[in-house]
Amino acid sequence: MNDSAGPEPNVVMEPEDYAGWHASTLGTITEAIENRLLLGMIGDPKDQNILDVGCGEGDLALSLAKSGARVCGIDVSPAMIREATDRASRSGNSVDFSVAEAARLPFPNQSFDVVLAKTILCFVRDPEPVFDELARVLRPGGVLVIGELGKRSLWVARRRIRAWFGSALWRQGYFRTPAQLKGFAARAGMTVTEVRGAIYYPHSGLAARVLGALDPWCSRLTTFGAAFLALKAKKPPATRAVV
Repeated sequence: MNDSAGPEPNVVMEPEDYAGWHASTLGTITEAIENRLLLGMIGDPKDQNILDVGCGEGDLALSLAKSGARVCGIDVSPAMIREATDRASRSGNSVDFSVAEAARLPFPNQSFDVVLAKTILCFVRDPEPVFDELARVLRPGGVLVIGELGKRSLWVARRRIRAWFGSALWRQGYFRTPAQLKGFAARAGMTVTEVRGAIYYPHSGLAARVLGALDPWCSRLTTFGAAFLALKAKKPPATRAVV
């Protein structure tokens, strides 16, 4: 991929990259906590038009469709989209999956009631063009829910050490603070209504099993130490012209 100076991701994740993660205790518990937080921020999705940006294998998109939403899912990886489409077919849920980039969404202005984006910015140096696109396709009064990797956590320390010892993946990673995410949303014209953290336990399956149940309690208290950050923002409603 292109250099990370632009809005394009310089890393494309494929289904095989996640196979070990999804099969592990740590991955199963962590994904469940993250997804529960994001879905809780969306609320009741029934009859909503929802875009899932960076949908991966389609877990969140299919969950939303099962709850009555009309869902489109996009990802830069054709293999991810093939897997998501296969899962939708097997589950009997209707989701429109397609290959596209977050910085160049193939949808008209004001197309969606909700835009969901999970970990699409961790390999993007400049997220502002992406936030602009997410805001563009939201209807006035629509909701943006975004989940990203938090900067102040034990998980980041581990990833930084791996980068120092040669991990090509994490040498290219970007981690955000709550203030940075709020700033990106505000510059895109959005009003931030909520920022929450998740994943406060160390990077181990045992820690996830023992401490995972405490995560919602920690999330209500602070974002410090959270490996995952979730932000909810609203697009201002349309203003009527004064005659």
